[in-house]
Parts: sequence; structure tokens; C-alpha cells
Amino acid sequence: MGVTKTITTKPSTKTDEHHDEHHDQSFITKYIFSEDHKVIAKQFLITGIFWAIIGGAMSSLFRIQLGFPDFDLTSFSPIIGNWLTPQGKIDPEVYLALITMHGTIMVFFVLTAGLSGTFSNYLIPLQIGARDMASGFLNMLSYWFFFLSSIIMFISIFVEGGPASGGWTIYPPLSALPQAVSGSGMGMTLWLVSMAFFIVSALLGALNYITTVINLRTEGMTFFRMPLTIWAFLVTAILGVLSFPVLLSAALLLIMDRSFGTSFYLSDIYIAGEALSNQGGSAILFQHLFWFLGHPEVYIVILPSLGITSEIIATCSRKPIFGYRAMVYSIFGIGALSFVVWAHHMFISGMNPFLGSVFTILTLIIAVPSAIKAFNYIATLWRGNIVFTPAMLFSIGLVSFFISGGLTGLFLGNSVIDINLHDTYFVVAHFHIVMGSASFFGLFAGVYHWFPKMFGRMMNRTLGYVHFWVTFIGAYLVFFPLHYIGIAGFPRRYYSFTNFETGRIESFIAVSYTHLTLPTKA
Repeated sequence: MGVTKTITTKPSTKTDEHHDEHHDQSFITKYIFSEDHKVIAKQFLITGIFWAIIGGAMSSLFRIQLGFPDFDLTSFSPIIGNWLTPQGKIDPEVYLALITMHGTIMVFFVLTAGLSGTFSNYLIPLQIGARDMASGFLNMLSYWFFFLSSIIMFISIFVEGGPASGGWTIYPPLSALPQAVSGSGMGMTLWLVSMAFFIVSALLGALNYITTVINLRTEGMTFFRMPLTIWAFLVTAILGVLSFPVLLSAALLLIMDRSFGTSFYLSDIYIAGEALSNQGGSAILFQHLFWFLGHPEVYIVILPSLGITSEIIATCSRKPIFGYRAMVYSIFGIGALSFVVWAHHMFISGMNPFLGSVFTILTLIIAVPSAIKAFNYIATLWRGNIVFTPAMLFSIGLVSFFISGGLTGLFLGNSVIDINLHDTYFVVAHFHIVMGSASFFGLFAGVYHWFPKMFGRMMNRTLGYVHFWVTFIGAYLVFFPLHYIGIAGFPRRYYSFTNFETGRIESFIAVSYTHLTLPTKA
């Protein structure tokens, strides 16, 4: 027979010993170098808000120059310093640099890191029943690589030659030759270094999200029981892992062209009448590499917003989302097709017309899963017991932008029409409505919906309603008219239109339509 011993412990007479065993975390370990997914999500959100303010200010600045070319900006000189000409206008090269930085900041630092970094981090463990992310350490590194990237990009704004000015797509040879424009010097170098760190951050985060969703789901949480939010974050992370390394390779080849005398993108270049020695490269190669990331990037930005919207619309309609499985398949369809449509950005690059027709068909096919999502949102809203919270209004606003902006994308995806509309303000209108405004509305919806959970306090609902209506009406008033001036032929990225009577948009439209008017028979 076995002998069992019962061990009894005597209760301690010292009541304060328990306090000695508990070690409070310092501010640095709790909030700065935290491995807690909730804290890291807030770090991404706050950094994203900072960059949104910077990017929005840049946008306002160059739009003032564009819309009011006679306006004297001398009063802004304490803030923007030597960016102004003696006449109080923005320097033309600075104008291009502002456009470049605005695009980079908004697409990558705000909508990619600020949106996906915030909500993927915050919601994935909570909604799949995990304690935390698969690797808290990698999660922390993901944020700090993003922070390091942010610092380098912020420094690049203030270097002597000015920030990068090759457009947010940084097409060579303008970005590959430091002597091309002043912004192609140190500013461009810092841009490339910053983006390299950003890509590392995006990859660390995406691998963490994928691993967490696949391996750490709670018991009974099968894939087709996951919320649509998690599906959207999962496919977004897969897109990031597959496409960001391609941008990194494009950036590395560009660094080699700039610093080590290679000719991946350069051939037959003349500067100030002097022939450069570079032979055999192709600037088109860079376009292929960039847009292989660039088009999935659109969905890396919009899919998290659509996932957030799916949950908020279902919650505030007080009914399950219509067609759950169809929504899941549409997310996969969008993700898969996003990799095979990149060349619709390159219809005017001398592409083979047959190849152009292939990319046209593939681009039109991607409208099918997008339409499924739009119809299912409307079906969920139909006869629902809707509660119009600020989050719900922003979600409905997103659906509105997604439909109206998506329809204009059908025109740009058609190679025949795109030849006429490429590099006009029609592209700017489409891009800013379907990607910029819709994604921002998803971000706002998520913040309004989960703010009480994230910060333990309620937001002011009245201010939320004011925020929605001002932003919704303002976005349509700013971006929708750009379709019409784009159809009239108004080109993008122009600093000034001094060839016309007043140099204003109205004159350009008038001149354009005068030339378009068919002659009448005598």
C-alpha cells in the first residue's frame, strides 16, 4: 500500500508579504518597450495620427499653391522657411517634393501601418480567443522598426536639398540620378533607407498576424467561425508577405544604381547635354516591380477597413452579416486577383496591346468580388434594426465611397479609355475616393467603435456626428469634381498652368471644351 502524505501550510501572519512578491512594471517596460498587443496597437494608432497630420498639412499646402497661384504665402515662412520663392510662392521643386511625401506618408505610414498595425494587433487576439500575439517580441520589434522608419522619413523632410521629389512612385531615372533634381540627393537616400525599415516592420507584423490566426485560435474556433474582420486581417497579412519583398528588391536595385554605378534602370541618359555611361537598363523594370506591390497595396489598405465595416454594419443593423461565406470567398478573390492586375497602371508605357487587353479583362473581373461585398453590405442593412452610431455612419460612408470610387475604376481599368485619362485628375479622383477616403472612413469607424474598449472611456457622440457629416460632404466636394476636370484633360502633378489666361482650373476647362466642340456646318 502506498503512503500518502498531506502537506499543510501555515497561513502567514505577515499580511504585507504578497505585496512584496508583486513587481510593478516601470513606465518604460509597460508603455514603451511593451510586448502587450493592446499597447502596441495604441502605439501604432498614435504614430499614425501624427503622420496623418503631417501628410494632411502637406496636402493643404500644395493645394493652396495649385488652387490659388496668386496667393502670397510669405506669412507661412516661419513654418516652411526656405520652401518659398522671393515672390511668396512655393518653390516648384518643393511642390513636387510635397506631393511625393504626401503620397508616401498617407499610403504607407498612415493607412498601412496606422490601420493594419492598430486593428490587427488589437483585435486578432481578442476575437480568436488568444492570450496575445504568437510572438510579443517580434510584435514589439515591428512597431520599433516602424518608429525608426518614421524618424528617418521625418529627418528627410528637413535635409538641405529637400525631401525626395520623384513622385510617391519614385520612378527612375529621376529618382536614380542625384544630379537630376535637388530632392534626388540626400532626401531620396533617406527615403529609400526609411522604406527599407518600413518593409521590415510590415513583414514582421504580417508574419505574426498569420501565425497567430492559424495556430492560436481557441477550441472550437474553426476557420469558418472566425469573424470577417479576422479574415480580412489574415488575407491582408498574406498580401503583405508576398508583395512587400518585391518593393524591397526594387528599392535595393535603385540604391545600387544610385551608389554603386550599376544600370538596372538606366540607359541612354543625357543630363545638361552630357551623356552618362549607363547602358542596358530599363526604367520600365522599376514600374513592374513597384506596381507588383503597388496594386496589392491598395487592398492591403482597403481590406482591413472592409473587415472592420463588416463587423460594425452587422452589429449596428442587429442582424448577422448577409452571405458570410460569400464574403469570405470575395476577400480571397480580391486578394488573389490583386496580384495579376498591376500592369493596368502601365497602359501608356508602350505595352503590347494584347497584353493590355489581358490586364483589362483581369481588372474588370476583380469588380465581381468587390460588387459581392457591396451588395452584401446593402442586404445586411436592408430591413435591419439600424442604430446610427458614429461608427455605423462612417461604415455606411465607406460603402458609399467604395461603390462610387470603384465604378470609376472600371473606366481606368480599360486600356482604351485609360490612354486618355492616364495622368489626369480623373486618376486622382478615383484613387482618393476609393482608397484614400474609404480607408480613412474604415479607420475612423474602427476608432469610434472600439474606443471604449481601447481606452476605457466613451467618445462624445454629438462631435462624432459632426465629424462624420463634415468629412463625408467635404470628401465628396473635394474629390468628386476632379473627375470632370480629368475628363477635360487637366493633367496631374503640374505646378502651374500659366499658358492659359488666368492659370486657373476654370480657364483650362473652358479652353479644353472649346477645342472639343465639334464644328457646325455653315
